[in-house]
Amino acid sequence: MGPRARSSRRRSWTRALAVAFLPLIFSGFAPRPRPKLGLPGASAQPRPAPSSLFNWSHLTPLELEDRAAGLEPQSPGGRKPCFTLGGHKFQVFGGSIHYFRVPRAYWGDRLRKLKACGFNTVTTYVPWNLHEPERGKFDFSGNLDMEAFVLLAAEMGLWVILRPGPYICSEIDLGGLPSWLLQDSGMRLRTTYKGFTEAVDLYFDHLMARVVPLQYKHGGPIIAVQVENEYGSYNKDPAYMPYIKKALEDRGIVELLLTSDNKDGLQKGVLDGALATINLQSQHELQLLTNFLVSVQRVQPRMVMEYWTGWFDSWGGPHNILDSSEVLKTVSAILDAGSSINLYMFHGGTNFGFINGAMHFHEYKSDVTSYDYDAVLTEAGDYTAKYFKLRDFFGSLSGVPLPPQPSLLPKIAYEPVRPNLYLSLWDALQHMEEPVSSEKPVNMENLPVNDGNGQSFGYTLYETTIASSGVLSGLVRDRGQVFVNTVSVGFLDYERKKIVIPLVQGYTRLRILVENRGRVNYGDNIDDQRKGLIGNIYLNDAPLKKFRIYSLDMRKSFFQRFSVDKWSPIPEAPTFPAFFLGALSISLSPFDTFMKLEGWEKGVVFINGQNLGRYWNIGPQETLYLPGAWLDQGINQVIVFEERMAGPAIQFTETPHLGRSQYLD
Repeated sequence: MGPRARSSRRRSWTRALAVAFLPLIFSGFAPRPRPKLGLPGASAQPRPAPSSLFNWSHLTPLELEDRAAGLEPQSPGGRKPCFTLGGHKFQVFGGSIHYFRVPRAYWGDRLRKLKACGFNTVTTYVPWNLHEPERGKFDFSGNLDMEAFVLLAAEMGLWVILRPGPYICSEIDLGGLPSWLLQDSGMRLRTTYKGFTEAVDLYFDHLMARVVPLQYKHGGPIIAVQVENEYGSYNKDPAYMPYIKKALEDRGIVELLLTSDNKDGLQKGVLDGALATINLQSQHELQLLTNFLVSVQRVQPRMVMEYWTGWFDSWGGPHNILDSSEVLKTVSAILDAGSSINLYMFHGGTNFGFINGAMHFHEYKSDVTSYDYDAVLTEAGDYTAKYFKLRDFFGSLSGVPLPPQPSLLPKIAYEPVRPNLYLSLWDALQHMEEPVSSEKPVNMENLPVNDGNGQSFGYTLYETTIASSGVLSGLVRDRGQVFVNTVSVGFLDYERKKIVIPLVQGYTRLRILVENRGRVNYGDNIDDQRKGLIGNIYLNDAPLKKFRIYSLDMRKSFFQRFSVDKWSPIPEAPTFPAFFLGALSISLSPFDTFMKLEGWEKGVVFINGQNLGRYWNIGPQETLYLPGAWLDQGINQVIVFEERMAGPAIQFTETPHLGRSQYLD
């Protein structure tokens, strides 16, 4: 990079810094006076000597001005290998927080709690599918303002490890890859297939222009960048990881490059020119994997990129927990071994909207809306036993007192909301855009909607006519409720591939409402994650023809079609599926709360146009987190889309409930 380009990067950083205070207003964090972030070549200031190995209070983005040497692996003769930062010995104490899973107004709260627990680094993924929802149309606004999150971390005195993918796993739909990639019938994701690399190149052109000014050597807080994610367990193209590494370097990434792999992929995940790190949950794995790292990297500092503090939950399964004493023992063992560490997750947050992923090995299992993860902070940012034990532990290692613990955000149980207006899905169809007409079924991704980018999330409704009863069969992904006119006759999904259509008279409307419950985010079958009706649907082995297809993505613009005059009072026997409208009245400042839909079966909740995510009475999740930051003083619009059975009211509670599955589908 020439002097002119470097000077341009510096000006970009200065401009970025100028807007750093905007996100702080939203986060409630009052900035304190601070020195200007150092730029490459800036004169070094005198540094206080650390009072102990772990006293790095002077090694923060606000204090460390010598940016000539970033995070570097060192192997001093006769001593344990270690990292240095700015020439000082440094150990990463990291915790994962995903900005896209946390309301922007709460970023500051979560980062302060990370700092107060004794951490010096925050790690985050960058979700391609959310940032480029349509080809060439990028969104880095609001809750997706990655740069503001990174700048805010710097203001808090935290370093940043960025994990930009393009694939991130993260229990997010398709591992963070955009669904429009699957419009190509020959697509081979995570390989050097031309259709994939061309899309990655265009995305990286845009993304890295934002990331480069935030790097350590440009005065920013990013000290390391990960190359893809757990590729060793996928390993379908030996040229792929070198391609991603070069794509990062060619676009100006100059900080330490890392890979991360679990025990299934570590042997095949090592990449020349990138430091290998490991992902694990047990002390047994720690010894096994660190021994392997020594064998392939010889004398290099070790890092656990993901120490799993808990685990994610799937609909219909148990709530996964990991004992806090076990967490403390493993963290202590990792640090005793001289390793750096990143806790995945420090704070999980929420799969708001339809962004959750799924797993499909022996059976398909979609992830719940909550990404609580049994992490160090709860889904709503509250403290756990893990937090207090880790804070005491890190505090005992530190040479200076830890920052005080921030106060918890208050919670409230609002009065129940009783919906008073109703709109059946069948009545709503007349107010929607013209459906797609097609001789054969079209999967979600290939629907000619959203400027040719297909449908990413939500539901798709397929309609055709039939003239006889019989056996209906076909490939439905992921769950299709079948209707004869407006009467539900059953479901087609992974387990139920056939259904009997009862006796019909004359030409009858057949409808199939298909839900994308979440594309697989991990495993070998990510190329096969197209949703909706896949291929023909058959009645008595004859393919059905002439479909009308409605895209029900349920974005904010979707509900703008339903003005007040479109709704009706709720009848004694509502027709399902249906939308239910109510109002939550708040007289004082809004607080966080949890919605409990007791008596409702399965659907989605929208508050003031924000999609809170799915609920389902098969558990284990029994409440939906509602951030107070998304509520208004006064009247708040509540819309519930319910597939099968409505309860009398929507209840609110101050505490979440993540229990064992109590219901059957």
